[in-house]
Amino acid sequence: MRRIGLNAQLLSLAPNYRSAGINRYIYNILTHLSKHEGEYFFSAFLSDKHFQSSGSLERLISRWPTAKPPVRIFWEQIVQPWIAVQQGLDLLHSLAFAVPFWAPCPSVVTIYDLSFLRYPENFRRGNRLYLSQFVRLAAKRANHFIVISRNTARDTSELLGVAPSRISVTYCGVEDRFHLWPADEVDQFRRKKGLPQRMILYLGTIEPRKNIGTLLKAYHHLLSKTGSFESADENTPRLVIAGGKGWEWEEVFSLVEKLGLNKLVVFPGFVPDSELPLWYNAAECFAYPSRYEGFGLPVLEAMACGTPVIASDAASLPEVVGDAGLLLPPDDVEGLADAMRQVLTDDAFKEQLRQQGLYRASHFSWEETTRQTLSVYDRVLAHGG
Repeated sequence: MRRIGLNAQLLSLAPNYRSAGINRYIYNILTHLSKHEGEYFFSAFLSDKHFQSSGSLERLISRWPTAKPPVRIFWEQIVQPWIAVQQGLDLLHSLAFAVPFWAPCPSVVTIYDLSFLRYPENFRRGNRLYLSQFVRLAAKRANHFIVISRNTARDTSELLGVAPSRISVTYCGVEDRFHLWPADEVDQFRRKKGLPQRMILYLGTIEPRKNIGTLLKAYHHLLSKTGSFESADENTPRLVIAGGKGWEWEEVFSLVEKLGLNKLVVFPGFVPDSELPLWYNAAECFAYPSRYEGFGLPVLEAMACGTPVIASDAASLPEVVGDAGLLLPPDDVEGLADAMRQVLTDDAFKEQLRQQGLYRASHFSWEETTRQTLSVYDRVLAHGG
């Protein structure tokens, strides 16, 4: 059997905001590869010993504290190549941006997005320099690239000079736990968490590129236009901004204060992964005006839970939402306010979006993501690129 090495050092099962996005992709790829029966055997290089594997995937827990970025970089560039030799790897798949400067076998790398190149001002200098340097190294060294959207494929070709023939698009999937939940369970959850009966939900890290400022302005515009700003009661939909505090989160809280929305905007903080389906189900609509996403898992998960989606028409989000939600320019405050008003007041339209979202989400699965990933392995091992 051919042996595939999987650099999964970034995987963390700790309950914090880092468990979203890239972490979810790595977890699901490892989980589904472990169920694969075929000509490949997988060795996953991990720092988190809590990940459980089975079947054709073995865990190789690092003795190095690779949760620390400097240590991880040293491990990836210096230690990993020698482990690849010892393991007799036929192919190395780096699951997050960076490949070693030298590898004894063909290599594949997954790139999620290139926001640090598109919007460098939204990143801390250290993070931006690390990602920029190592993704450019990968562009020169890797045999093939897996990206999670056509938008990221275009960016990889345009910004890194990678030929389209070296890039494969494999969309993310949606887990089975994201579905319509019984109304009584959702109501029980809402009471337990002290959530408003009616809520517009944003769920994600609080940071500049998520464009939460536009959402707050649109919500203020919605309340002012409907006359419910000064006379808000229990039937007035609240805006719930759920997620961990990222970079420059203070600006969001300052804007809430400036707009006088303190009593109408709820910040529940980080949402544990196990609770996500219930948060989506409890929302009347899901608003996601992000300026840039490599994929946009939250909008897919919301649709799978039957929650109407309003998102920006930027980057990869139209690829995920399709015609199953409302798409608007990221800076269209009035348009976003009107979209929220329509979903909140038109029950027939809301039900239409619900059904379209459920249908759209049913076309994304981690099984298909894994099948396409295996096809990339087949191609690289057969032809080298």
